[in-house]
Amino acid sequence: MIPKENHDYDVLVAGGGFAGIAAALAAARGGRRVALFERQFILGGLGTSGLVTVYLPLCDGCGRQVSFGIAEELFRLSIKYGAEGRYPANWLDGVGTRTDKDPRFMVDYNPHLFAILAERLLTEEGVDIFYGSLVCDATVEDGRITSLHIENKSGRTAYYAGSVIDATGDCDVAHFAGAPTETFGPGNVLAAWYYFTDSEGYKLKQYGAADILGDGNETKKEEALVKRRFSGLDAKEISEMTYLSHEKILDDWLKRRKTEKNITLSTIATIPQLRMTRRIVGEATLTLNDDHKYFEDSVGMVSNWRKRGPVYEIPFGTLYNKCIKNLLVAGRIISSDDPMWDIMRVIPCCAVTGEAVGTAAALSDDFTTISVTALQNKLKENGIKLHIKELEK
Repeated sequence: MIPKENHDYDVLVAGGGFAGIAAALAAARGGRRVALFERQFILGGLGTSGLVTVYLPLCDGCGRQVSFGIAEELFRLSIKYGAEGRYPANWLDGVGTRTDKDPRFMVDYNPHLFAILAERLLTEEGVDIFYGSLVCDATVEDGRITSLHIENKSGRTAYYAGSVIDATGDCDVAHFAGAPTETFGPGNVLAAWYYFTDSEGYKLKQYGAADILGDGNETKKEEALVKRRFSGLDAKEISEMTYLSHEKILDDWLKRRKTEKNITLSTIATIPQLRMTRRIVGEATLTLNDDHKYFEDSVGMVSNWRKRGPVYEIPFGTLYNKCIKNLLVAGRIISSDDPMWDIMRVIPCCAVTGEAVGTAAALSDDFTTISVTALQNKLKENGIKLHIKELEK
């Protein structure tokens, strides 16, 4: 028998990446008691442990901010003590213009500082963070998750709450609960980002092919990097990916050391740099062709980080499947087609969807009957713009 824990939690959030941080923050600010389970001992997911420390654009690349609320709050938190690399003075300091030729609303930040600041922010809002805690199963009765099974140093424990948010990045909770999911067929390519210090200072080396689409349009140099693919859903395969990335880091550093004797290997990623693995099949599916499309149930907007111009409203229907009434998903695992998956996997999109589901979980524990209008009104109160027609020209 698995021991039971309640602690009077209203909302359980699985995963402490940017989506989970935003979800837990929004639910707590909505007056709910929240538990956040994170398998690492640091918040931020790929954005910290994975060293993918680029806060991609909050704007459309043509002078309009499209993502607001907690997405912007976390952006500013990430550079509270200074940026590391690009800094959008035209957005933050009002220096220069905001046209399709100017820097976008994006920044490079320090992962370690952000993780500590995010932890402080959540604990100040009353969120209980459980580190080293992996969701390993879920109990479902009558179309509701009645408990999440969490494994950590205390053993395996069942936690009970009204609402559950899956922000695992791999759609683990939805998978355990029996909700329909889809896997990313093409698989992930090898990446090995790391930090080094040389005579010029502390730098991020974006080594590898994580952001190459693998669609047949690669350069000759990139072709070799995309041949091997990893699903991200098999323990042995993930382990192999990890030590292959370590070998790439060492090889690259040793090459640099031949010409820069003072170079130091400073930090390597402590989680595999997987981008797309498994996602939910929702009540609605967002596609790349939905650029500038109006959705009546929109809960926020995001841009296309790969190119300037596109703006996407996010339908609430992409965040749940009605077969599990009290489960919402956030981040890269929302319901989308493969091309849109590549757009939705980045930090601003994770934060926008995280705030939406956290706010919803503070209002209801049955997302098949929730008043979307009430949810939208609450999001608007918190500074979220829901539709493209609301954006400044």
